[in-house]
Order: sequence, then structure tokens, then C-alpha cells
Amino acid sequence: MKNNKKSKASVYIDGSNMFYTQKHLGWTIDWKKTATLLKKKFNVLEIRYYTGIKNQDDKMKKYLSYLRRLNIKTITKPLKIIQDQSGRTIYKSNCDIEIAVDILLDTNNFDVLVLFSGDSDFVYLIKTLQKQFQKQIHVFSSRRTISWEIKLSANKFWFLEDLGKEIKRR
Repeated sequence: MKNNKKSKASVYIDGSNMFYTQKHLGWTIDWKKTATLLKKKFNVLEIRYYTGIKNQDDKMKKYLSYLRRLNIKTITKPLKIIQDQSGRTIYKSNCDIEIAVDILLDTNNFDVLVLFSGDSDFVYLIKTLQKQFQKQIHVFSSRRTISWEIKLSANKFWFLEDLGKEIKRR
């Protein structure tokens, strides 16, 4: 990632989407390395990580504490518990609205939105930020989990597979 002039960027991470993306990748993202990489490219104003959390999930609480030590702001909400038709329990995070609202509230502070998600639910937000606010949108996702709508909408998209040497947790 080369850079001539660093643009002000706010980074938003869809934790649930990245959880499944990492499962597809077969490796874990090192957020410390990722933050370092982003700071080489942009003047990073803030990094925010959104996720749902189960009650009494000590492993997740420890993970979120680790992120906070990296100066990544964590935004959480209780996981929604749903029973499917077969009676199987499904946990849903659904932080898309929180992410979108916070991005809109933050719009005047950044030139570039860096979004870690391949979720097509963000396409309308992306188009609005580009058209109404003249923002650049950079999306980070994997080849297998990025939606085609996001690829068509973002100003730039980065495949995590291509950045593995720089951001993979060892």
C-alpha cells in the first residue's frame, strides 16, 4: 500500500463479519499489525470494533480488553439468540445499524472510511457517503466473503488474502 499524502481516515470493523471471514481464510487477523499497516497508509483518527457478546463470555471479554489495549474502541451489544426451524440455536450479532449510525455521525471528521466488512447491507451507506459527502470508501474483506455489490460500490477494496504476510497473526 503506497501513499503520497495521508488522508484522514476512520476505521470501522464489523466484528461478526470478520469472525466468519477469518474462518474462511483459515487464519486470524492480528489487529495490532493491521493498525500499523493502516497508519502507514492513512492518518488514522480512530479504529472501532463492533460485535455482539454473549452473557458470561469471558473469552470474548478478554479479546475486547486486548483490542482496547491497542487503542481500538469496542462497541458491543448482547447477541440475539434465535431458534431455527430444526430447534438449533443461532446467535446473531447484527451491529450494522450501530456501525452505519456512528459512521454518519462521524462523517465530518474523516476523508476516507475504512470498512472491514464484505456485507452488502452497507452498500446504501457507501453510496450515500460518496454522493452526499464526497467520501472515499476503502473496504477490506476476503475474496470469498466480499459481496459483489460492495466491490462495485467501494472506491477501493483490499483482499485480506493479499495482505496476509503483513497482518496474519503468528
